Parts: sequence; structure tokens; C-alpha cells
Amino acid sequence: MHCSRKTQLSTRPAFHGSGAVAFSTKGEYGVRLMVHLGRQHGLGPASLAEIAAAEDLPRAYLEQLAMSLRDAGLVVSTRGAHGGYELARAPEQIRMSEVLRALEGPIAPMICATDDPDHGTACTRNASCTVNFLWVRVRDAISGALESMTLAELVPLRLAPAVPAKSGRSAPLPILNGAVSSS
Repeated sequence: MHCSRKTQLSTRPAFHGSGAVAFSTKGEYGVRLMVHLGRQHGLGPASLAEIAAAEDLPRAYLEQLAMSLRDAGLVVSTRGAHGGYELARAPEQIRMSEVLRALEGPIAPMICATDDPDHGTACTRNASCTVNFLWVRVRDAISGALESMTLAELVPLRLAPAVPAKSGRSAPLPILNGAVSSS
């Protein structure tokens, strides 16, 4: 007699969004906040209400993210009627590794492979583990990609106010990272 028995295998979703390699909404929304501030660089502070409306993000959450970015020295705040937030440095001087570490904490695909030296001994298997090498390489690849990219690379081209062209028609000038192109 042949018995057919179904075995239930536990399956993981293709993207569970809770792993250390997947960034949370802190990282996602915080990067969008920084890109918005990068577009505004040199134009004065931007209010979180304006940013929330423009980026379709919750203002209360942006306030928390802005505090983390301010504590990390990436943004500065100005109080008052025309206050808000602006970048502490030019977009070219802000590495995406700084931004994501300020928002997410240390980069760690596994607890044994964190880039934070204070957490490096969290795993008791470090001395005998042979797969730690894999997680360290994953961490280093992610860290290297983030370290090699600046905020300026994410700030899209925007158009300056139109200026009269030789033909008498107005033509917008491209602005890249706050500087008007003379092309």
C-alpha cells in the first residue's frame, strides 16, 4: 500500500522587507528627504510641510528622520516663519553611506557582519563560523557602493528660470546641483 503524504514546507516570501540587507522606510523616506533638500541646495531652508506635500510623505515621520539627519550633522535647521531644513554641506560632499548609517544604523546583512565595531562580538559563533566570510563580503559590497556615491548623483537636473535666447524666445537653462550651466 502506497501512502501519499504531503509535507508542508515553510516558505519565505521572495521579498520579506525585514532583512538587514533590505532598508526600511527610514532609509527610503530619508533618502527622498535628502534628495529634495539637495534640489533646494543654496535656495534657503525648506519646510517639512512643503517636503511632505511634494514627496507624498507623512510630515510627522519626516520630523523624526530630520532629527536623525541633524544629529548626524547632515542637515541644519532654522526656526521661524521662513525656517526649515537645509543641507549642512554641498550635495557633492555628502556620501550616501553617511545618510543611510544616520537613518538605519550600522550596515549589517547579519549580526556577525556589522560594520559597527561595538557590535562585532554579538555572535558567539564568530570564532568557528565559516560563513561569516560571506556576510562580511556582502556588507563590504553594500558599504562600498554607498561610500562611492554622493547625494549629488541622486539630485536630478532641474530647470532654471527662462532667460531670453538670441532668437528672442525664452529658453530654460539646466541647473545641475545648484549651479547654472552656461551651455
